[in-house]
Amino acid sequence: MSRHIAFERLHNFRDLGGYRTEDGSTVRWGRLYRADSLGKLQGEDWERFLGLGVRTVIDLRYPWEIEGKGRVPEHVSLTYRNLSVEHRPYDQASLGADVDTGRYLADRFLEVAHDGVEELREALRLIAAPGSGPLVFHCASGKDRTGLLAALVLTLLGVPEEAVIEDFTLTGLATDRLIADWRAAHPGREITWPDYGRAPAAVMRLFLDGLADRHGSVHAYARELLGADEQLVDALRAGLLERAAEPVAVV
Repeated sequence: MSRHIAFERLHNFRDLGGYRTEDGSTVRWGRLYRADSLGKLQGEDWERFLGLGVRTVIDLRYPWEIEGKGRVPEHVSLTYRNLSVEHRPYDQASLGADVDTGRYLADRFLEVAHDGVEELREALRLIAAPGSGPLVFHCASGKDRTGLLAALVLTLLGVPEEAVIEDFTLTGLATDRLIADWRAAHPGREITWPDYGRAPAAVMRLFLDGLADRHGSVHAYARELLGADEQLVDALRAGLLERAAEPVAVV
């Protein structure tokens, strides 16, 4: 199976299937996707997207981003929710070259994890709801807000931390195309932050460590602030995991 799904105008659309959990289960393919802005869907890209059978779209952007850039096209098969998890906007492209990527973005992630409790709680509830999938959640570039929610879901499913971090870094494969999109949308401006669009492992590692430092563990944060109790986690696992096939005895 391919984790990266190719589109002409989307650059960071990925299947979260295939990750192994600590108890030997595997995240199902074709059930949960992460992406950059679905407002870019049109033509053959739109037909390819519909072919995935997506039922639910969670848009993590600000309403003003949606107004300016558009949202996923309406379709009878889709349930759409806008859950703006970030409450303190900032402009990564205009940061200075002296800004440390890992520490800076991890601190922004921690802000989102605490400012956006209500929206993150609802996002987890939707992902866990029977019949909601296949489901895709996205922001603008599919890196930060999307990466944060992906990390929470994968962690609650029992995916080891190193795999969660690796999933975050895969956005690096889309960095050049995301930068090209930014430049096309901002004629006359230039990116001043050398790490714009990049997704180094240090960001996610520091973020997960920060949640553990404040709450004891990522699971404790999710349980105490997001309502990710045993029932919700069981629902996530029931909908998104499959047990590995038992080996066939050779006689």
